[in-house]
Amino acid sequence: MADVGEVIYTALEVFIAVACCLGNVLVIWAVWVSGALRQPTFCFIASLAVADFLVGALAVPLAVLVDGWVEMSFQGCLFISCVVIVLTQASVYSLLAIAVDRYLRVYIPLKYKGLAKRTHSWAIVAVCWMIASVLGFIPMFGWNNYNHLQPSNSTTIVCQFLTVIPMSYLVNFIFLSCLLPPMIIMTVLYGFIFCTISQQLRGGVIRASKSGAYYVKEKKLASSLALVLALFAACWLPIHIMNTMEFYNQSSLVPHIAFYVGILLSHANSAVNPVVYAFKIPKIKRAYKMAWRKFLPCRREQQTDQMAENYASSITYSTAKSAAGLT
Repeated sequence: MADVGEVIYTALEVFIAVACCLGNVLVIWAVWVSGALRQPTFCFIASLAVADFLVGALAVPLAVLVDGWVEMSFQGCLFISCVVIVLTQASVYSLLAIAVDRYLRVYIPLKYKGLAKRTHSWAIVAVCWMIASVLGFIPMFGWNNYNHLQPSNSTTIVCQFLTVIPMSYLVNFIFLSCLLPPMIIMTVLYGFIFCTISQQLRGGVIRASKSGAYYVKEKKLASSLALVLALFAACWLPIHIMNTMEFYNQSSLVPHIAFYVGILLSHANSAVNPVVYAFKIPKIKRAYKMAWRKFLPCRREQQTDQMAENYASSITYSTAKSAAGLT
């Protein structure tokens, strides 16, 4: 990119990083204070929010760093690039855990209560992150571009993502094997969820019963989480499709700037989720409002205290001045 393009790209990445951090800290706080962590779905939402927060705190700065800004050892550059991939995979498997949880809640509602223990949920979260870490760090164990580098006496390289990460790994493994299948599974699960709920709500008696209220509530939450999945797909598929086109055609069919737009879009996904939660998930929305109400009184109290302090200071000063005039 030209110098102006680099500045614009970096500025947008900084904006996205700040939005990711602030928005997802609020989500994590909202889930915590609302007591929703006792529910498996919200454990997985918290896991997704942690991954999205780390995208802003780590992945975005590292992505800018591995865009040719620094020189470092091959292994150091490779490690940084792998961290970016790990966070992406953690998001994918958190979304998959959410979809499976919603499916079980609708398909076996009675058994679900016995299965959905808090300890089980956190164990699944741990497994998701372990799988993401294993898949993301595979290049550290040999599937990398070290043997394709030009011979050089230097022990450092200009650190760029595709200099160390092979396109075969990104396309054949990450996209076609680790991203696309989970997304297809999630789409099928949400399709089944909506079909099941629609069938249950089709009868007027069921709609008016407690069971009907349960399914209406489930449909609303499932719709919100399906929207999160749809946004994830819309943000991440473009960059992977462009990578696939480049890899299999072995020619530069995609404009260079399009890759940067795809990267920005993929990072922006982590900043969008908190907005979806705020408008679509009542429990998190209420926690947001509670945080806002707590914040505003604190601000008013601080302003009142400051005014009182200023007023007291002025009175003290006037009294002292008057006393000095009398003596």
